[in-house]
Amino acid sequence: MDQTADATPAEKLVQDIKPDTVAGSGEPTKYVLEMKGISKAFPGVQALDSVNLRLRPGSIHALLGENGAGKSTLMKVLFGIYRKDSGEILIDGQPVEFTSSKQALDHGVSMVHQELNQVRSTRIVDNLWLGRFPTKNGLIDEQKMKTDTQAIFDSLDIRLDPHTRISDLSVSSAQMVEIAKAVSYNARIIVMDEPTSSLTETEVNHLFRILRTLRENGTAIVYISHKMDEIKQIADEVTIFRDGKYVGTYEAAMISIDEIIRKMVGRNLENWFPPKTNCPGEVILEVRDFSSTNPRSFKGVSFDLREGEILGISGLVGSQRTELVESIFGFRSIESGTLLKKGNSVVNRNPAVAIQNGFSLVTEERRANGIFGVADITFNSTIAHLRAYLNKFFLLKDNEMHADTQKSVDQLSIKTPSQKTRISSLSGGNQQKVILGRWLLTSPDILLLDEPTRGIDVGAKYEIYQLMIELANQGKAIIMVSSEMPELLGVTDRILVMSNGQMAGIVNTKETTQEQIMTLAAKYL
Repeated sequence: MDQTADATPAEKLVQDIKPDTVAGSGEPTKYVLEMKGISKAFPGVQALDSVNLRLRPGSIHALLGENGAGKSTLMKVLFGIYRKDSGEILIDGQPVEFTSSKQALDHGVSMVHQELNQVRSTRIVDNLWLGRFPTKNGLIDEQKMKTDTQAIFDSLDIRLDPHTRISDLSVSSAQMVEIAKAVSYNARIIVMDEPTSSLTETEVNHLFRILRTLRENGTAIVYISHKMDEIKQIADEVTIFRDGKYVGTYEAAMISIDEIIRKMVGRNLENWFPPKTNCPGEVILEVRDFSSTNPRSFKGVSFDLREGEILGISGLVGSQRTELVESIFGFRSIESGTLLKKGNSVVNRNPAVAIQNGFSLVTEERRANGIFGVADITFNSTIAHLRAYLNKFFLLKDNEMHADTQKSVDQLSIKTPSQKTRISSLSGGNQQKVILGRWLLTSPDILLLDEPTRGIDVGAKYEIYQLMIELANQGKAIIMVSSEMPELLGVTDRILVMSNGQMAGIVNTKETTQEQIMTLAAKYL
């Protein structure tokens, strides 16, 4: 696609005054990375159609587009995970063809994936140096590993004990470990795919300090994110993809957020949130004095949830939001507390019982405990409702499974070549829609959604917000955990604020402010 084909006159001027020469010297601009005319197809899908990306040393280059636009696919081509069908990749002007991630790392290309790939049962140091342990006299040099890890942490101002197990870290801390690992390769090109999806505002600011330091040291960074305000803060240039095609490259300071979104989705998106049409009714769920068996987790939490209500749960990382909703679903044990559904006591001893009691849970970590990555769309859509498809001989009714899966695909506009497509090949937004469809097939009364729009583009977010409001209009009760304040203020009816494991208060969304919520979030720190 012509770079200027979808540009306004002002943006064309920006591109016209960016010649491929160093200003005042007449010398060609030096790119640390050039990806020219890259195409990649999967069965039934043209993921990339002759796209381009050029990266300058010492720059932060945002790569933008809706889920399924091809951003992550292009980076996996660069990193040797996928083989391109056509096109050319140049590093420092020299053609390269990586057939493995190791080759990419050896050439100074590192990548922080959106879904963390870590050995959670091992320590930070083990994950950081996996596959390249330093040795001394034929044995692993533990002291060097610790010293080198601490040196990297100090340079990035990361305050973690290198001997902590990954499983004991919060999602945000695990993300910081992955960033430190990328830096440990002395990479000249670092790809960051949705690096702030699980970070608080304070942690985002910390990450930005790291990125600016790397930029000053000459590192080139590809930054993939759906958070437009972050792009304007941190990026030097932006490249936009749409439907696997190249739209254009622009100076970040010279293009507005509205124009970025228009180019991403191919239309104007005037409203970020659908109209609120739901009307909460009678109380459907009473949570009374819920306390975790873990003394460091939540305690004494009580609240009501109404039919047709969207109740948000806010709080800083470590406030125990996720632990609370997982305990309601029976995924974690409680020391004390009761649940009343429509006035009747229910005990969700485990998730299977919770499903029978009309509860559903969309988890925060899609890859870790949301999807079955090696399985197809049909399996992932029906697994929570599998008993309904057994005949009297305990054989699965394939026709009914396929019919219900197609119902989900149609209702949620899931973009997939077929029901037999492996879910791991779908974009993050479409994976999330499959998970939502899975739980809707169980006909729940109460939906627990933990960061339901994490890592999803603005267009897909709008569709999920719309679905939530439609479900609320049908009388479904929804609890939504979210780290994004605009989302909480734009979608919910009330917001419950957690602070250090305690309920700091509940506010009416229409009557509250971001400042009030943040004050409550810090109440018990």
